Amino acid sequence: MNRPILAVLLAFLLVPLLATGAAIAGSQPPLADVQSENGRANMRPDQPVVLVVCASGSIGVPAVAEALRRGYETRALVRDPAQARLFPDGVQVVVGDLTRAETLHEAVAGVTGIIFTHGIGGNDPEGAEQVNYGAVRNVLGVLKAPARIALMTAVGVTKPSVWHDWKRRGERLVRASGLPYTIVRPGWFDYNAPDQHRLVLRQGDTHWAGSPSDGVVARAQIAQVLVASLTSSAANRKTFELVAEQGAAQTDLEPLFSALPADPVAGYDGIRDRDNLPLAKEPAAVVRDLDAIRGRFE
Repeated sequence: MNRPILAVLLAFLLVPLLATGAAIAGSQPPLADVQSENGRANMRPDQPVVLVVCASGSIGVPAVAEALRRGYETRALVRDPAQARLFPDGVQVVVGDLTRAETLHEAVAGVTGIIFTHGIGGNDPEGAEQVNYGAVRNVLGVLKAPARIALMTAVGVTKPSVWHDWKRRGERLVRASGLPYTIVRPGWFDYNAPDQHRLVLRQGDTHWAGSPSDGVVARAQIAQVLVASLTSSAANRKTFELVAEQGAAQTDLEPLFSALPADPVAGYDGIRDRDNLPLAKEPAAVVRDLDAIRGRFE
């Protein structure tokens, strides 16, 4: 099928979806101009291109669907080309390995927004470094122009552990980059009750039980918040834990984003986070990465 005909068909399919919308996010504008910290615009509102990292995962798949539903040119980064079957027509599938920066150039070319949904658990130090941290370092390392970032980590990420510490270091790279960002730390996926959809945004990462008592939230709502944050100036430079309590989903996320204070301008950690991963004791390679990325996009 030639490109003009494909474009017409996609437009026909997307119009009714955009008209109905998802309940949580309400009516959202197109991706606005994204600014780096020095005010330089980099996102053209008429040509938004959103990359979903680890698009084949349990949050990546709904994030791709949500970005496409909003009418964005949506790019799915996967490791296996056979995973293209996971996505609806209209999604551009790009193959790359998050642990190898040289394979990621095509994925980031021309993007205006990036949603990170990657991550592994367990106590494998090498795997945690390569994936939880390396994915952020490698994608940002090959990025040529500013883009809006939505990074998913986890509730309890400031509780010291192998996989938490490397996720937290990924957060620090994003904050140091000078890029506009939102960092979302969701609770336990899909442990919510059927009537538990009222979103609550917390800060300070004070829940460390390591169980659903730390908070729960639906996968679909995580995806919607990640995508919605890309268009929200109220969500810029903010880090929060995302959980759901009893009640209906909100139709407008802006009041939730607006109520939160932003992260410290010159800091590496989220606002109110515990100071329990001192930079002075960090691995030399991590410090070098922070120095290399600091202010790169300002």
